[in-house]
Amino acid sequence: MTSYAFQKKVRMTFVMMLILLAVSAFAFPVELNAAEVVSEVKGGDYTTALVCFAAALAFACGAFGAGMAISKVGSAAMGAISERPEIATNALIFIALAEGLVVFGFITALMILGKV
Repeated sequence: MTSYAFQKKVRMTFVMMLILLAVSAFAFPVELNAAEVVSEVKGGDYTTALVCFAAALAFACGAFGAGMAISKVGSAAMGAISERPEIATNALIFIALAEGLVVFGFITALMILGKV
């Protein structure tokens, strides 16, 4: 695949995502009473927002770390498997260990959200 074809696919994916978001925003509108929202914000209780942000950050860090680990371990494992097919099981175990980071981030996020 050429660089131009890849960039074209990325642009099309981005445009389709924006269209899907716009359609879903109009198809499923959120009904809010503006007076209630303003009174809640003026209350100054941001504890729930901070807890949700912490949970999102825990999951995001786990997912980002796992993505980086899988990119490095996965490419090395596939190269090693192409040279010696008998080590495929060991290589896949290392990839699964890197994938465990996402699970740890998800569990941490659930534990944080359990405090709300």
